Amino acid sequence: MNNSILNTDIQDFINLNLKSDISSLLLKGIPFATIDQKLVIEQIEAKKRCEKKLSSWFNTKNIYYPNKLNIEQTSSEITAKYKGDLVSGKSLIDLTGGFGVDAYYFSKQIEVVTHCEINTELSEIVKHNYATLKASNIDCKNEDGIAVLKQSNSVFDWIYVDPSRRDDSKNKVFLLSDCAPDVKTFKGLFFKYSKNVMIKTSPLLDISATKNDLEYVKELHVVAVNNEVKELLWILERDYEGELKIKTINLTKSDNESFDFNYSEESKVEVEFSEPLTYLFEPNSAVLKAGAFNILANTLKVNKLSKHSHLYTSNELINFPGRRFAVDKVIPFNKKEFAKSGINKANVTTRNFPLSVNDIRKKLKIKDGGQSYLFFTTDRINSKIIIVCSKVM
Repeated sequence: MNNSILNTDIQDFINLNLKSDISSLLLKGIPFATIDQKLVIEQIEAKKRCEKKLSSWFNTKNIYYPNKLNIEQTSSEITAKYKGDLVSGKSLIDLTGGFGVDAYYFSKQIEVVTHCEINTELSEIVKHNYATLKASNIDCKNEDGIAVLKQSNSVFDWIYVDPSRRDDSKNKVFLLSDCAPDVKTFKGLFFKYSKNVMIKTSPLLDISATKNDLEYVKELHVVAVNNEVKELLWILERDYEGELKIKTINLTKSDNESFDFNYSEESKVEVEFSEPLTYLFEPNSAVLKAGAFNILANTLKVNKLSKHSHLYTSNELINFPGRRFAVDKVIPFNKKEFAKSGINKANVTTRNFPLSVNDIRKKLKIKDGGQSYLFFTTDRINSKIIIVCSKVM
């Protein structure tokens, strides 16, 4: 960590050039002889990435930024705040601290937080930033988190671990056993030092397989931001033998959409099927990732269009975790029939349909945009249909 980067003139230069072209800056040269220009450029690029992702850091003076990869790998502020609201108590240890966004939000709910980061420079950066952010109840340890845990003489109310999803060659990995630390190997150690464990994993992991890899899973939180699933949060409680509760959340600027259910219920409930009725509902990505296909219809008293289409319909307009549409008409998937509709510009979505959106646009000559929404799907009698809709807020 080069403290010269915090000099007022360099900080002013960074802030003035957040919207500058990096190539032009490099050609022009950085007007500071006492510091490597690559470091200044790195600060500019990293800070730019934080403007929306980490606004509290971006809007605080004298924050020191790590490289772009660390920023890319860190939790967003909105998901870190969500995680922070899941914990309480006197102590928590973050075994894989990174840039420290999660630990910062844990510290708002926990009396003492231990942040472990094996990278010396990153640990120094995080310690500086916590002081700047006035987060005085976080203890930064420049050590491997597993080693810190093994050497500890105390227990913690919570253990948090976000296993690294990159191998030694910096390539992305996704299987739980390929990540570091391997939580399957160390789960016995975790429960020796805490009753409660939170594990953050890739949204690409198979839920059923991962559930079987872990023990004592009490809750799974499927967290999406603006309809993109960002992370799976596994809440483990030592000796827990009850039902697994799945909680889906789609975090947006205007509103948060949530739907919760018991894991075992999905395979037990029956679903009503029908043709498209007055309204059409499309679940958000968190619900779809959670696999809440049947329990959603059963709980909200809506019908499915078909077993695999995962679109829902009702004559009543209800609160729904996803997008809502008024059905204008239903057209058979036929080029001549579609031509009669006069639609040449629309928003196109496919569900359980053999053609891609791009193929459909080419085949039917549909431009992107406009007020019409077209759902290309398969109905309950296996016919290919086009549902013409208007969006309902």
